[in-house]
Amino acid sequence: MRVSHSPATLFAAFDAPDLIAHAGLVPTIRLAERCGLPALVAEKVKLTGAANGAGTAADAKALSIVGGMIAGADSIEDLDVLRHGGLSRLFGGVRAPSTLGTFLRAFTWGHVRQLESVMRAFTCTLAAHTGLVPKRDEVVFVDIDSKVKQVYGPAKQGASFGYTKQRGLHFQIVTVKTSTCAPVIVATRLRKGSAGSGKGAASLLREALATVRAMGVTARIVVRADSAFFSHKVVAVCRAAGAAFSLAVAVTKTVREAIAGIAADAWTPIKYAAAIWDAEEERWVSDAEIAEVPFTAFTSKKKVFHTTARLIVRRVKRLNAKSVPAGQAELFGVWRHHVIFTDSPFVLVQAESMHREHAVIEQVFADLEDSALAHLPSGKFTANAAWLTLAALAYNLTRAAGHLASVFHARARTGTIRRHLINVPARIATGARRLTLHLPRHWRWQDDFTDLWTATGQRMVT
Repeated sequence: MRVSHSPATLFAAFDAPDLIAHAGLVPTIRLAERCGLPALVAEKVKLTGAANGAGTAADAKALSIVGGMIAGADSIEDLDVLRHGGLSRLFGGVRAPSTLGTFLRAFTWGHVRQLESVMRAFTCTLAAHTGLVPKRDEVVFVDIDSKVKQVYGPAKQGASFGYTKQRGLHFQIVTVKTSTCAPVIVATRLRKGSAGSGKGAASLLREALATVRAMGVTARIVVRADSAFFSHKVVAVCRAAGAAFSLAVAVTKTVREAIAGIAADAWTPIKYAAAIWDAEEERWVSDAEIAEVPFTAFTSKKKVFHTTARLIVRRVKRLNAKSVPAGQAELFGVWRHHVIFTDSPFVLVQAESMHREHAVIEQVFADLEDSALAHLPSGKFTANAAWLTLAALAYNLTRAAGHLASVFHARARTGTIRRHLINVPARIATGARRLTLHLPRHWRWQDDFTDLWTATGQRMVT
């Protein structure tokens, strides 16, 4: 690839009032309107008494932030991406970044909770409108996890040092997915940086499970989490909601004793890294094996909290076989154990592999940090909490746009959806009392864009 013209004959000028860089915002924001997001914000978010008129037109301001995030904005200043070229001809009520910053800083914790209520209600409507979370699947997985988002300003409220040894703010998210769909965020919460990973998890999970049921999901729910969320409170929430749990467990003394009681012939090889299928014996030859044993957890708590379920143990023989010098193999195998506590009704191999898929939530973290959560942009804690909730809204909307566009985009990363379907350049033309967006010829994903465009009630030029 090379430039086909010399510098003397190639010029540039920022003088086209009818060009836009994000044509995909039109069907995506239209989808938000059809699912009632502006009305929900206007109804539920009441910033009464806020100075400088920060509480007025909360719906327009929230949609401006969400729209900017969908286009790729990761800071308050970046929200100015919505005020270029001909976008003002396509969207009304777009606010300046300074106005949006004032709006976010006006939030109290109560207002953040109002915004979280908006997100839960909107996600239910979005799922019903687009089929984002299939109801036909037999099992629905609810994953909860947390992450410390590193920040650099010592004056940022709530920022402190936690287990990562980095100054940050600690947020939790809960997602819902099935075997045929990508994760959708159903709950978020921001905490100070030094908060434990599992702090407040039970109440957040209770809200998330109620949201999943409000979506109309009647399938079996399995809650998955790592060992930081292993607690009697989390188990109690799961059982009260009629959900199964699959929680990783730290290998403590009592757990080691339970593992020691597993018979030597009870271990089953599984498909794992570098596993080989033995067709003659019809089994996997693997460095990983699994077994299960009954176990009663939380015996240090009141008797009402004692919980008996299955302890599923995966043992891995060695970390890296290539690091063992030739002729110096170990005399006795040393195993590393990974333990799950679950009341899942599924058979051993299926239950263990299902839990390992909990790692999909790390992809959600990566998607968020590749977009709106690249920063927590305000110095005020509640403004950042509101930003987190709006980032989850933008994530779900982007995911819904991909779902309407194609099978590929339904499971693609949100960054891929932005590049293919949102950040599409266009020229606005006026004629016959209508606006037409002229999009690039031979756009690789024009059929997928067309499906998204028409799915939101708009027409293409034929």
